Amino acid sequence: MIHRGKRDILGVGISVVDYEGAAAQVIEAAQARLPLAVSALAVHGVMTGVLDPEHRYRLNRFGLVVPDGQPVRWALRWLHGEVLPDRVTGPQLTVEIFRRAADLGLSIFLFGSRAEVLDAMRARLAVEFPSLRIAGAEPSAFRQLSESENRALDQRIRASGADIVLVGLGCPRQEVFAYEHAEALARPTIAVGAAYDYYAGRLSRAPQWVQSAGLEWVVRLLQEPRRLWKRYLLLNPLYLTLLARQKLGLLHPEAERAPSQELRYG
Repeated sequence: MIHRGKRDILGVGISVVDYEGAAAQVIEAAQARLPLAVSALAVHGVMTGVLDPEHRYRLNRFGLVVPDGQPVRWALRWLHGEVLPDRVTGPQLTVEIFRRAADLGLSIFLFGSRAEVLDAMRARLAVEFPSLRIAGAEPSAFRQLSESENRALDQRIRASGADIVLVGLGCPRQEVFAYEHAEALARPTIAVGAAYDYYAGRLSRAPQWVQSAGLEWVVRLLQEPRRLWKRYLLLNPLYLTLLARQKLGLLHPEAERAPSQELRYG
């Protein structure tokens, strides 16, 4: 098991961790009913923090930020000499959490995405992890919530008795949600990226050799070109340029700052 704290990648703290170490921290927090904000960041997720000092503040208050994406894993090695056997993807970490929660009798709450996606997930979970307890599932409202709606949502999740909360709202909305809700929920709150769509069968994973080569973004771009072209074709080159500047000691990012207001995505 690997869990060696965090290292700075372009001003964002990335956890030096493998699947076993990440899942173990989530389960430990769930069993102790402790708040733990978790995210899996690929290049786009890191860059949301690089380009927004307020969002960087949020990300750097997360208890666990796993390197989802080979370029982030490689940056840990190139900048800090931290060698990991593999990246830690949101979809695979989600499955690891399902497995451990089922074995230990812990329950989960699925928040976000659309009702049909949640239904497909629950159907697959019933087959693959029949002992896993699903305390509740609620789709996204696809808008910002009022303060009263936000409090009511927290109350519903707590009342469900769930031990672990999974959040699928898309980056960076899901990270904002985890930052704003983890303390109130007092349990692990995990931003899982596209894990819902993969697990529900709405998206297909790239072949393993493509993933290992750090080219899964090409498959994602082909799957959703209109939505993702700016993310990959503009941010990827900028990420590499800034990594080179950090390596040379020339990177001086704007200081992070506390968010001026809550965004209350739901």
